[in-house]
Order: sequence, then structure tokens, then C-alpha cells
Amino acid sequence: MVPSLTIMFQATLLFVNAFAVLHEQRFLNKVGLSEEAVALDNGVKRQVVNLLKAVRLVTRIPLIVVNSIVIVALMLLG
Repeated sequence: MVPSLTIMFQATLLFVNAFAVLHEQRFLNKVGLSEEAVALDNGVKRQVVNLLKAVRLVTRIPLIVVNSIVIVALMLLG
């Protein structure tokens, strides 16, 4: 059970890292998820843009700390 929990934690960490590093001008504009593209839209696209923006803003510093801890733990424990 413990290995499956650690694998799920690592997968979640990877997804949050992926959302945190999305570049708005290079990627999100191409798929229509920039703030300018959905400025007047109040639907699902706007909520997705707000979620991505919140993930990038709120989790930046905690992600650095958690990633560092995971890297050190994986180096020590294998």
C-alpha cells in the first residue's frame, strides 16, 4: 500500500509541476486559454484559466520546497 501512495503523490506532484510551468504566451495562446482570449467568457474556459493562474501563483514557493524534499528523499532512499 505504501508504494502505491508514494507513486500517487509523485504523480500528483508532477502534474502540479506541469501546470506551474505552462507559459502563457507560448502555449496557452495557441490553445485559446490565455486571459485575453477568454476575457469576456464566463464559462469553463475562464475557470480553467483562473485555475492555471492560481496554481502558478500560489504553489510556486511550496513546489520548490516539496520538490527539494522529494529529490533528497529519493536520493537517500533510492
